[in-house]
Amino acid sequence: MATPHIESKKEDIAKIVLMPGDPLRAEMIAKNYLENYRVVNKVRGMNAYTGFYKGKEVTIFPSGMGIPSMGIYSYELFQFYDVEKIIRIGTTGAYTENLNLFDLVLVENSYSKSNYALDLYDSDDHMISADIDLNAKIKNVAFQKDVLLQYGNVYSTETFYDSHSNIKDLYEKYHCLGAEMESYALFHNAKFLNKKAACLLTVSDNLITKEETTSEERQNSLNQMIELALNSIL
Repeated sequence: MATPHIESKKEDIAKIVLMPGDPLRAEMIAKNYLENYRVVNKVRGMNAYTGFYKGKEVTIFPSGMGIPSMGIYSYELFQFYDVEKIIRIGTTGAYTENLNLFDLVLVENSYSKSNYALDLYDSDDHMISADIDLNAKIKNVAFQKDVLLQYGNVYSTETFYDSHSNIKDLYEKYHCLGAEMESYALFHNAKFLNKKAACLLTVSDNLITKEETTSEERQNSLNQMIELALNSIL
């Protein structure tokens, strides 16, 4: 079974997928956390890995950047590879000074101005929820592991260099704790394909205090988020 973007056989992809945006982060996770992992996709440099975490099979598959890229990969994994659950693990730019660098945010709802859902599903919903049960599992594991976890809404933007969105309005009107670029497509695909999806984010920069992390830190220093996501699949 192959698609224009994934060369894997169906049996090469686990039922549970962790999705970082960066292919290098996917490689780092496989090398540091998985046993008996193997490369299951190389198309377009989006190297994906399937292996075992504490005996549980999992695939680490990068989404690339933005709603269109996440839309393609998560749709194909859900629709053609029978994936049941996807947990996005990524970064967010905070909209409030109450969030510090490397804080963890579990997304409850994703708000976007995107027409992704309208084009694909004829839906004009601009606010879409994560899976309640999957989020509850992540919250429970965070509590057991004594991991401080913030949760709330995020703004899923289509433009990284966004000079027109009003941060104050997004925070106060839509209760968005920060911005990212993929959860809106992921949640809509999960909803309409009867799957489960969640999104865990690490604060990489703060748009209010102007603090920010380096690209190396964003690639290699997100271990707490990665470990929480992995332990949540057990």
